[in-house]
Amino acid sequence: MPEAARTLVKSPPELWAEVSDPEALGRHLGAFGEIRITRLEPEATVAWEGDRVRGTVDLSPAGWGTKVTVKAEPEGAAPTGRRPPGFLALVVRLLGRDAVEPEDLPPLFDSGVLDGMLSTLGKAHRQPFTRG
Repeated sequence: MPEAARTLVKSPPELWAEVSDPEALGRHLGAFGEIRITRLEPEATVAWEGDRVRGTVDLSPAGWGTKVTVKAEPEGAAPTGRRPPGFLALVVRLLGRDAVEPEDLPPLFDSGVLDGMLSTLGKAHRQPFTRG
């Protein structure tokens, strides 16, 4: 199961406000299609679904910040995160093709989407000590 984790120097409530809002979460995970939140555990976990992809965002206090862990997996994947038998056949059927090229796989398989989300979440939205 693709996963990205990072400790961000932001408070859990500040990050929770961003990841628990469907529109904001959709901006971060837009590469997975339309994002729907399926379950919330206040200030701890957001479960979400996209197009043929599902995942979670977990928040936990960590020293001077908050540890954020983002996980994603294809719908129907085995709970272990390993590709189930016939995974490539399933992708071929979903894409409606006789053959699948690596670049045709959903963006889930490029962990850059998850890492990009953490980079964006970690950025300051305002510069400290500035007016305006």
